[in-house]
Amino acid sequence: MIDTVKSLVLATAQVLKQNHLTLVTAESCTGGGLSYWLTSMPGSSDWFERGFVTYSNAAKVEMLGVNPKTIEEFGAVSAQTVREMAEGALHHSHADISIAITGVAGPAGGSPEKPVGTVWIAWAKKSTATQELVQLFPGDRQTIRLHAIAKALEKLLEIVSNSR
Repeated sequence: MIDTVKSLVLATAQVLKQNHLTLVTAESCTGGGLSYWLTSMPGSSDWFERGFVTYSNAAKVEMLGVNPKTIEEFGAVSAQTVREMAEGALHHSHADISIAITGVAGPAGGSPEKPVGTVWIAWAKKSTATQELVQLFPGDRQTIRLHAIAKALEKLLEIVSNSR
């Protein structure tokens, strides 16, 4: 899985540079892991604008402008919250496109409605509708987080490629 993430980071760097786009991240369950992998690429300062690690609900509200009522009504792990995270990251940065991730990485914290491995990911781009997607990833905490990072980058590549 690590080799997959590395190759996706390389492809992301190339696509963002070719399209003169900058990226911002808003992470919860990945705890900055996506930002870590992106900035492990030499030259990432050309296309990586910043990253928000908003692990707590308060951080989501204070740093990204997520409406507390959204979290109260739908939960931190929801389409509504991840959409607001992605849009808030764009709004609170100078980037052109964002990725937001929130989920239940485990081993505890799951529920029947949102079992361990449930991850919501969203992508926001200026002048484009925000997209979100839910996945149920198998494995332990580290594996779930790596799957989330890989899926986030796969879909980002698709979005940027389709908007050319």
